[in-house]
Amino acid sequence: MAVKATSKGVSISPKKIRRILDNVRGKKVEAALEVLRFLTTPAAKEVAKTVKSAASNAENNNMMSPEELKIVEIRADAGPSLKRFRARSRGRASRIIKRSSHITVIVDDEGGAS
Repeated sequence: MAVKATSKGVSISPKKIRRILDNVRGKKVEAALEVLRFLTTPAAKEVAKTVKSAASNAENNNMMSPEELKIVEIRADAGPSLKRFRARSRGRASRIIKRSSHITVIVDDEGGAS
């Protein structure tokens, strides 16, 4: 049985988060958290929080063993964007788009969906 956790409205662009997700996709939860701990980007901390949440959901709600959990699916979708303007020369303005993300992690025990 697959268990899901989602972080919504993370104020980092999906493009930056997807680079981190590619490092942990398909790994065991313990190995993924170990990799994320040594990455220096702030996106790694947000991804680690979501992976820990999915593992906790599996352990507490479905009585799964945390040592056997594997990341089946992990993705970053685009969240709402804040649109702002910055003053430029000659009285012009340029658009600034502050992007946000929704991170989704699905874990399952290794005997489940492989």
